[in-house]
Amino acid sequence: MNKFSGTDALIFDMDGTLWDGVETYAQGFNDYFQKNSLQRQLTKADIAGYMGWDESKFLEATLPELPYEERKSAYQQIIQHQYDRITMHGGLLYQGVIEGLKKLAAKYKLFIVSNCPEFTIDHFMKWAGITHLITDTVAHGKNYKPKHENIRLLIEKYGLQNPVYIGDTDSDSKQSRLVPLPFVFVSYGFGKTEDYDLRFDTFDEFANFFLVV
Repeated sequence: MNKFSGTDALIFDMDGTLWDGVETYAQGFNDYFQKNSLQRQLTKADIAGYMGWDESKFLEATLPELPYEERKSAYQQIIQHQYDRITMHGGLLYQGVIEGLKKLAAKYKLFIVSNCPEFTIDHFMKWAGITHLITDTVAHGKNYKPKHENIRLLIEKYGLQNPVYIGDTDSDSKQSRLVPLPFVFVSYGFGKTEDYDLRFDTFDEFANFFLVV
């Protein structure tokens, strides 16, 4: 029997797995810099390498010139700019995500767990029009817990028996192993890893596998 035939839930990472919102995130930083007359600018390339990091490590990389407490204060303003940007412009939704999630939601409970600010997942889902397809979400910015703990929260809350985690980085793989859970790697995202149970190069390939498994 296929080890995935009893899967009852799909838990997704967001950035690099369902969409690429990095340009939008970078513009949120730049809106803050411009509003505060700071001669700084971040590009998509500057931020892409930090995707999936927890907030403290992320801010150390993106706002190194600010003391810790000032980083936190500045980031709250940056986050609001990012929310506004997501609402107005969104980002790049990976091909096949909408149709794939619609079909998968008829067979599985779908969740999102991401190392992002508290309401980024909500804004993303609303912009993408997928809120009704997702059973529940947990963002790092809501409770500041690592991904493996937030995944466990969903497993316990919904009594999940055989969930899997889907992500695009080695960090996602490591967090899956800490649960522990099978890890499904999507190679089209931001990172690389050699530790996975399944690998897919497109979202369509991933969805098609789990629709027939």
